[in-house]
Amino acid sequence: MLDATNDVVVVGGGAAGMLAAIMAGRAGARVLLLEKNEKLGKKVYITGKGRCNLTNLAEGEEFFKEVPHNGAFLRSAMHAFSNRDIISLVESYGTRTKVERGQRVFPESDKASDVTRALTRALSEAGVRVCLNTEVRDMEKTEDGFLLSTPEGKLPARAVILATGGISYPSTGSTGDGYRFAGSLGHTVTETYGSLVGLISEEKWPSLLQGLSLRNVRLTAKVGKRQIYDELGEMLFTHFGFSGPLVIELSSHLPEPVADAAIRLDLKPGIPAEELDARLTREFSENARKQLQTVMLSFLPARMAGIFPSLCGADGSMMAGNVPKAVRHRMVDTFKGLPLKVTGRRDVAEAIVTRGGVQVKEITPGTLMSKKVPGLFFAGELLDVDAHTGGFNLQIAWSTGALAGRRAAEYAKEVHDGIQ
Repeated sequence: MLDATNDVVVVGGGAAGMLAAIMAGRAGARVLLLEKNEKLGKKVYITGKGRCNLTNLAEGEEFFKEVPHNGAFLRSAMHAFSNRDIISLVESYGTRTKVERGQRVFPESDKASDVTRALTRALSEAGVRVCLNTEVRDMEKTEDGFLLSTPEGKLPARAVILATGGISYPSTGSTGDGYRFAGSLGHTVTETYGSLVGLISEEKWPSLLQGLSLRNVRLTAKVGKRQIYDELGEMLFTHFGFSGPLVIELSSHLPEPVADAAIRLDLKPGIPAEELDARLTREFSENARKQLQTVMLSFLPARMAGIFPSLCGADGSMMAGNVPKAVRHRMVDTFKGLPLKVTGRRDVAEAIVTRGGVQVKEITPGTLMSKKVPGLFFAGELLDVDAHTGGFNLQIAWSTGALAGRRAAEYAKEVHDGIQ
């Protein structure tokens, strides 16, 4: 006979786990939340550079455009618990919010700790029992539910919600435990790697520009003939290759291996090729006795101006007046489509979120319960769903956690009534 105090056990006390426990408790279930760290919401504390970009006000299709991977799976969860709902929840416990550029929502105090404090109050009010420093080592399905193995012994549960996170930021406790549990219970776990992360180049020239940021440039990517990315914005050159907002977002669209994508950088997106060619012709004529790399200062930041001719297959010390027409045309082509040869992603430990996870085809989207194991629910980054930066990934955690919590409570009650 199951211990009646464990209607629902939530494994993982991050964003998804806290919401799952709150909603299960509010639905009348007796809930136990297990967290292996010394405090709840450890990853929440570092989001938004410690300010906690807790959601985004984008709604409907505007929101789903920011979820490039398995976004359709989230429609039920978003309907069940929206961005307005998480704002209302934290504000009801004293954490006022504000909206910034790009419809990003932050606590008014700019302190992530205020968000976790609000959720901790909500957990207490919902009657959730929280056990910190408690690692789940294994779990098994039983006739009436589940048994979870911990250092303190085995804990029974009628329903289990796995909200253990992915493998990004392992220092916060996201070490892939949930993938192991899911796999042991018959679930398929797709390949996992970092998303929203910097991209590596084996070419030398990007490292020569380390620290240089380019604004108002266009980044595009194709796989074969299919265009997978095309955006304007800002990027950064680093010692390993490329980073910055455009590159970080691009990484969530790239296939694995990333070398399969053809990536191009348009350094002058506001100037058509014909106009750019005419401007180069004029500059070369007016500065005929200046070196080509010197003339490039009229078009590019100093460090990039110095190496740009070589990227076009030209000698930077050549006099501008001697530049052949064919070289000038190559320069136009390079301005409008500089190839960025990417060979890999930075380590997943540096990634904002994990790409891959528990295959969503094996989960019912309207309940987030396993199609394979009755009573097993999933929420948060553990799922094979990820989005762009800007509060979207945290909203996915809130929404899936809330839906899983409510449905797990309902399931546990059905099991309880069946046993009685």
